[in-house]
Amino acid sequence: MKILVVDNGGQWTHREWRVLRDLDVESEIVPNTTPRSGLEGDGVVLSGGALSLEGTDTPLGRVTEWIDSIDVPVLGICVGHQFLARHFGGHVRRGAPEFGATDVTVDQPAHPIFAGLPRQLRVWSNHNDQVVTPPPGWALLAHSAATPVQAMAHPSRVIWGIQFHPEVEHTEGGAQIFQHFIEACRR
Repeated sequence: MKILVVDNGGQWTHREWRVLRDLDVESEIVPNTTPRSGLEGDGVVLSGGALSLEGTDTPLGRVTEWIDSIDVPVLGICVGHQFLARHFGGHVRRGAPEFGATDVTVDQPAHPIFAGLPRQLRVWSNHNDQVVTPPPGWALLAHSAATPVQAMAHPSRVIWGIQFHPEVEHTEGGAQIFQHFIEACRR
């Protein structure tokens, strides 16, 4: 099994890679300019990054070219989450910044990404933009006081988006979230 981490310029991209390696999964960091043909793996993590996606024309490397056709599970983190929302028809805008410890309420605790985790999580956030409306048909999985869409899921594909940073050791249940994603990639 191999999971690719698509680097969108995030400060914690290497932590995402490291968490996967610590969970005994082969992982490789690839630039977001990688063409579809270069994405050979069992899953893809779209990393965070400092890029603002508030404008509708902001690109995310070549991800736009292949996200609709990729046939493996995808986990978008921070700007990766925002990209998924915008690409599939949701809305991203500048919001109240969240930095540091953030209390998140899990709205759908039975969803595979949050299985076995408590309904209230203390997580690590670092963002100015936020998803304010998920794409049509997507499930709203979690929210916080300042961010209405902390986590969401595609209605029929294994595509999950998370605003907070599960790769940061201060995030409660972060390793379990990655483990749940790994399990989805094994199916």
